[in-house]
Formats: sequence, C-alpha cells, structure tokens
Amino acid sequence: MMMDLATTARTAIQANAIPIGIGKLSIIPIIISALTYLNYNLVDPENQPQVTKKLLKEYDFIVVGGGSAGSVVVNRLTENPEWNVLLLEAGGKENEISDIPTFSFFLQNSKLDWKYRPQAQDSACQAMRDNRCRWPRGKVLGGSSVLNTMIYIRGNRHDFNQWESFGNPGWGYEDVLPYFKKSQDQRNPYLARNKKYHSTGGYLTVQESPYNTPLGPAYLQAAEEMGYDIVDVNGEQQTGFAFFQYTMRRGTRCSAAKAFIRPIQFRKNFHLSLWSHVTRVLIDPSTKKAYGVEFIRNGRVETVFAKKEVILSAGAINTPQLLMLSGIGARNHLEDLGIPVIQDSPGVGQNLQDHIALGGLIFLVDNEISFKYNRVTNINAALRYAITEDGPLTSSVGLEVIGFLSTKYANQTDDWPDIEFMVCSSSITTGGKQIKNVMGLTDDFYDEVYGAITNLNNFSIFPMLLRPKSQGYIKLKSKNPLDYPLIYHNYLTNPDDVKVLREGVKAAIAFAETSSLRRLGARFHSKPFPNCKHHPMFTDEYWECVIRQFTMTIYHMSCTAKMGPRSDPMAVVDPSLKVYGVEGLRVIDASIMPAIVSSNINAPVIMIGEKGSDLIKEDWFYRQKRSNRTIAASFDEH
Repeated sequence: MMMDLATTARTAIQANAIPIGIGKLSIIPIIISALTYLNYNLVDPENQPQVTKKLLKEYDFIVVGGGSAGSVVVNRLTENPEWNVLLLEAGGKENEISDIPTFSFFLQNSKLDWKYRPQAQDSACQAMRDNRCRWPRGKVLGGSSVLNTMIYIRGNRHDFNQWESFGNPGWGYEDVLPYFKKSQDQRNPYLARNKKYHSTGGYLTVQESPYNTPLGPAYLQAAEEMGYDIVDVNGEQQTGFAFFQYTMRRGTRCSAAKAFIRPIQFRKNFHLSLWSHVTRVLIDPSTKKAYGVEFIRNGRVETVFAKKEVILSAGAINTPQLLMLSGIGARNHLEDLGIPVIQDSPGVGQNLQDHIALGGLIFLVDNEISFKYNRVTNINAALRYAITEDGPLTSSVGLEVIGFLSTKYANQTDDWPDIEFMVCSSSITTGGKQIKNVMGLTDDFYDEVYGAITNLNNFSIFPMLLRPKSQGYIKLKSKNPLDYPLIYHNYLTNPDDVKVLREGVKAAIAFAETSSLRRLGARFHSKPFPNCKHHPMFTDEYWECVIRQFTMTIYHMSCTAKMGPRSDPMAVVDPSLKVYGVEGLRVIDASIMPAIVSSNINAPVIMIGEKGSDLIKEDWFYRQKRSNRTIAASFDEH
C-alpha cells in the first residue's frame, strides 16, 4: 500500500512540475505518502477557497492579484455586505508541498513561480548562469507568501517615519503599528503580553518554529558574546538578535491565502477567479476613469467592469507592467511601443529596490548538528510533523536566528541598523545540488568552490544590505501583455552599497569566530572564488569581488510605483494609494513603498493591505455621507 501511495504522490507532484530531487534521493513523495497513510491532509480540499463558476458582469471592486496584499484587501472589503468584490489571480491554488516549511526552495521554478530573470548586468550575479539572477515570484493564490521562508519582521520605526517625511501623512510608525497588530495572532505568550507591540486573535498566525538544531542557542550565545542584546526585533528595539518568527500555524505555513481568503470563502459578496491573467486596466481616455479590466482565462479574453474601483495588488513587477500596458507610464516609452498614453507618469517601473546578501558564506562544524536535508527529511520526520506538529519539517530551510547590527557607516545611536544577519543551520550545500540549481549558479562555480563540502555539516550566514542606494527599473519588452517585462536590478551600482555589505561580511566572519561557535568546531570555508584569486584573501578588494560574484536576492522587490506627494514628479500614487491622474484606480502592494523597509517585507506588505483597505473604506464612507447630505438638502429645499 505504501508503494502505491508513493507512486500516486510522485505522479501528482510531477503533474504540478515541482522539482523534487534531493541529490539522488526523491524523498518528498515518500513523506507525502506517509502523511496520506496517516490521513493527514496537507491541503484540505474542503477548506480551499472555491472558484466562482459564473462571474458577474460588474462588481463594486475588482482586485488584481491574490498575494500578501490582495488577500488582505478582499477580506477587508467584503466585510461590508453591500459591496461585491472580485479577486482575479493569475495562478492556481496552493498544493501539497507548499504547506511544509522546509520545502520552500523546492517550490521555485515550479508552476507556482513566475520564474522571472532580470537582464544580465556586470555589476552583480556574476556566478549565475548567463550573469542573470533568478527572481522567484508567487504565481499562486497567496502570492509569494506561498513560496517564501515565512519570516515575520515589520521593519524599523525610522523606515515609516521616513516615508512620512517624504510627504506621506498617515504613514509614520505610530500610524502603521495598529495595522501590524490588526492582522496578528501572536502565539508566543511572552511576546503576546506586550500589548503595545503585539496582539492575538488576528487572521495571521505568527510563531517561532517548533524545531531548532543545537546550533540555534549557540548563535544567540555568540551574539551576546559580541555584546548584542537578545531582543524582540518587532518591539521597542531592533538592534540585537532573536530567534526568527514566522507566519506559521501549528508547524505549517500560514500563507496569506490561508490566513485571509480561506476564512471568507463562503461570503456571498466574494467572488474568486483563478488562472485569470489580467492584461490591462480599462480606462476611459476622455474622463480618465478606470471602469474595469481585461483578462485571459481558459484561453479566452474576457472583460469585467468595476462600479467603484480597480485595485492593483499584483506586486512590484506585475503592477508597473499592468500600469504601462494600460497607458500609465513614461510618455516616451509608451509611445515607442505604440501604447496610447492615458497618463504621463515617469515614475512607473522606476525606483526598483531589493535586498541583497552575499550567498555562500559557509562555516564547517563538527558532528551531526546542522540541518541537512538527507538527514532530516525522512519517515520519522513525517510522523513528527503529522502527529505532534514539530520536528525538522517545521524548520524554514534551516533558518534559526536573526540579527540586526550597524556597521561603521550607520549612526550607532539611532537604532537603525544597516545590516541584517540571517543565520541558517544549513547552506546551499546541505541540500545536494538542488539549491544550487534554484539559485542559478553555474556548475563550474559551484563545483570549484563548494563541490568538496557538499552534504558536510555546516552553517551559513547571509549578511543582508538593509537600505540599498542602488535602484533598478522595469520597462516593457513590448505591448504584448504575455511578454515578460525587462528588469534591470542595478545591484551594487552605487559604491556605498558595496562598502556597507563588505562590512557586513567581515562582521559575519567575526560572529562565527566567537568562542560560542568555535567550540562546535566552526571554521570558515575559505575556498577562494574562481574570479577573485588575483586579490589577496580577506582584503576589501577580495570581498567586493566575492560580493559581485555570488550576489543573492532576498526576494524583496519593491518601490516600483512609489507613494509620494503631488509635488514629486516620480510619485505614482498619492498617500491614499490612488494613482495620480486616473480616477477609480489604486495600487496596494509592495510597489507603493517610497523606500524599502529595513527588514524582510512580507509583514509590511500585509500591513499595506490592511491600511489600504481602511483608506478605501474611509473614502467611500465619506462619499456616502456626502451623498446622503446632498439628498437630505434636496428634500429640505422642497
């Protein structure tokens, strides 16, 4: 029976085009078979959002994109039973793999992923095939919250105060903190007691992973040895170290779809259409009012109309692409492609920001204490996951401890760190060559630098640049909506980014050299990078070369339709998230950030969804009150 289940699981996964090999071992189908044998339903079909069979011709609101922001928006707007809301998502539903935290890397390059690749640029990603980084983005209900490592970090208070200082009233830290709390169901009782910063009872479950390797506590000891506090990084002080918190529920992924869409699937005013690729927003050129969208479903072009608003929550790549396809963007670019210009908005697709880190900073350790896929993915792990909701399958790819620190380029007294440490009890080598393929590294590079340590016990530190000055851009390849846009990341084109990241690398090596980690045998894997051997090891020139070789995105693309005052010529939306120059159109997603936050961005994007929903409600409530006053005045006159 077990072999039959394994065959069934393998067939199902292959049909979903999910890469499942870990070295020579294909363990995932076996784990799924064990869970099936135990009648443990990873993705309960009865609890999956139901697709609307027949759409209406017209809705009050149309939301494009069911990711971290869009999921929140449809939830909050359908709280008003008088509004009907349609969600259009280009992908399908979550599958059997996406619930399991430790397998997130194996979702990349599957049909749940848009599989974007920026253009080749010499400034970074030199160790990747064709000098092109990989940019996974979720093409699935729940968006990138289905593919990500589930890290829940809000950002620094100075980030949001800076947004407000740019001319965006209502977006300061004290303004947005209630929206972080509104979503949250904090499962750590110690943190939940701090009512100023945390709350319980929200849709989004937040907790630590039930599983840590023996390395986890050692990381915190190393941090204290270096003089850092152990803190709540989402609380009063960001500088310091802590165990990661995740969007996780009872050891499984709590995606935005699971948190916000599944609970509302039976609301009669909520309609859902999957595999619906929106191609443009319909805008009346004479009135400049958005009145609907055009989309492709089942190979056919369809149209649906909006009585009140169209809301773009398609993410930092798809949203600017849709704006430009709809005639909103830089005039010269649109005219060159033969797209009629509705609104000359030069900021669309500009200001692209992302967090990057040095990948492959690896430290070997003694004994079997690290997170190795071929050791922790087995039937025993599946049983623990299914029965007691813990064990290694609840680990987010081995990530255990987060740290925020300031280099010499940051003000040490501001509590506004410029480097984030993601300390991981695994590495690109502890999953065989599968993770190497996910990251797009060339075989020659991987084999020379890491071939000899594949599957050895080690850990890695990813020093992440928090506030990059380098900015990229997105432009259309053509006016064909099915052509992927051209993406230029421009990583490390500003020399200040190199300097800060270089200091982060030095701090990471110092961290691993503390006695807390050295007693576990920690030692730096110092194999020189192939194209950096002409630089003396450990010099600034060597580290710059290394950083440009293995430049790793942390998947935080943002800021491509920035929020700003009307006086800012590059602002695309106003502080109410309305698109300048077009009525009835808003953007609510990561693209509205004027500057990227100093943290992982999933939690801030959910906050944007919460606040954006309230902005819509306030606006239409005010309009209704004004209309009622007008009607009342008319009766008084008669």
